[in-house]
Order: sequence, then structure tokens, then C-alpha cells
Amino acid sequence: ILLNSHDGTSSYQMLPGYFRFVCQNGCVCGQSLGEVRVPHRGNVVDRVIEGAYEVVGVFDRIEEKRDAMQSLILPPPARQALAQAALTYRYGDEHQPVTTADILTPRRREDYGKDLWSAYQTIQENMLKGGISGRSAKGKRIHTRAIHSIDTDIKLNRALWVMAETLLESLR
Repeated sequence: ILLNSHDGTSSYQMLPGYFRFVCQNGCVCGQSLGEVRVPHRGNVVDRVIEGAYEVVGVFDRIEEKRDAMQSLILPPPARQALAQAALTYRYGDEHQPVTTADILTPRRREDYGKDLWSAYQTIQENMLKGGISGRSAKGKRIHTRAIHSIDTDIKLNRALWVMAETLLESLR
């Protein structure tokens, strides 16, 4: 993912990620896998080129993490914990309009697995696309909103990746 502000107020950023062709929801990996920032000053062109090579070099590690997540079968309590952490990150502790079961319900046939990768992909898609029926703090029927902001998308994606990566490391 490439981010740039055209007025020079923030760095040019290259973030490694994995784009799943089937559902077209991209995952942004946590900062542990080689984010590159290039400030808008000095020799920008050379640093952008170096950064691109650095980010490309990270893709093998991303695939290794994905494969490890696909091979880890998650027990139901761990799936619930991951979903609860995602809901708390997105909505806070006070009121969460949907349940862990809601965001763990796959939208795609490919995500019906019991592994960490399937749970992660399902949670990610449901959190980003919205449209899940729930209840407001006052009890009114609502649908969750999709995330359209690039900044919010990246922050949520990073947080979800870190949550999944942490769960992977703790259950290995």
C-alpha cells in the first residue's frame, strides 16, 4: 500500500500487505514486517526506490505468517477472544453494537475454516465492510457502518494483524 500527501505534510509511506484476490479485502501487516516512511525532503527518489525493494523483500515473511495462521486450528475460546479484542478496538468497552458471533460469521465459503487465518479474514471483512445488523446503545436496530477512511482502514488492519500475530505466537 502506498500512501502519500501531495502537499508534503506527511511522509510517503510503503506498507507491506497481502491482498486476497477472492474478496478483495487487503490486509496491512503490523509494523513488525517492514513499514517504510520517506519524508518529503532530501533525496526522496532514491529513498523511495530503496524502500520499495525493502517492502518487496518482506513478502516471503508475510506468506510464512499466513501459512502459519492457516495451519493453526483455533479453539472456540480463542476465536471468541480474537473477535472480542477486535470489537473492543473498534467500538470501545461501553457499547458494542454487534456480538463476537456476528463478526465471526463468514460471508464467503472460503472462510468457513476453523483456522486462525479464516477467523482473521472473516473478522477483517466484517469490520471493514459493515452492514451487520445490531443494536444501538438505546436498543434501536442498526447496521454497522463500512470503513471508508484510508487512515481508519489502515489502523484497524494493523491492529487486527497484530492481534492475530500475537495469538499465533501465544498458541504455537
